[in-house]
Amino acid sequence: MDLTEIDASAWAELETAAGNPQSGFRYVNLCSVDAEARPQARMVVLRAADGSARSLEFHTDTRSSKWLELSANPEVTVLGFCPQARLQLRLQGRVERHGPGSEAADIAWDRLPSRTRTTYAGGPPGDECAFEVIGELAEPVDEADGKARFGVLSFRARTLDWFQLSQLDNRRALFAYDETGALCSCRWVNP
Repeated sequence: MDLTEIDASAWAELETAAGNPQSGFRYVNLCSVDAEARPQARMVVLRAADGSARSLEFHTDTRSSKWLELSANPEVTVLGFCPQARLQLRLQGRVERHGPGSEAADIAWDRLPSRTRTTYAGGPPGDECAFEVIGELAEPVDEADGKARFGVLSFRARTLDWFQLSQLDNRRALFAYDETGALCSCRWVNP
């Protein structure tokens, strides 16, 4: 494969992962920087990907620390690894936040299954909670409460660091994109 084919294949993997819970790239690390300039990494679910726009979509609770971190510094790294393909994708770029009531959040909310909506209806992320006793029924939550706390993170990649692990010959390539998402440079680098 040449570099443009590798780039297209990487984005095809991400597009597939957004719709396939079994994909190795379905869960990726979103890495930001907190107010004390400490790196923060957390697993997020890849909800949508668009290879032509070089964009990814994630969902979050707007009460989370990452929501606040991204308001101060929207520059992030997204890191994924697929063990089946032995492929690492590291993307750097910028996140745009879409809060409750925005068109992007409303559209994404409407696509979520009810069981996922209820995850946003509980207490604030990171707050102390007591686990329910096994066998007892939890109090029902109103999924509408979650909509008021639901946000969408739209990520636009500027670079992709593609790294293929192989027993004989690891390979690595770097790709850069312009503001429209068009591939503007690519090159092989030492792994």
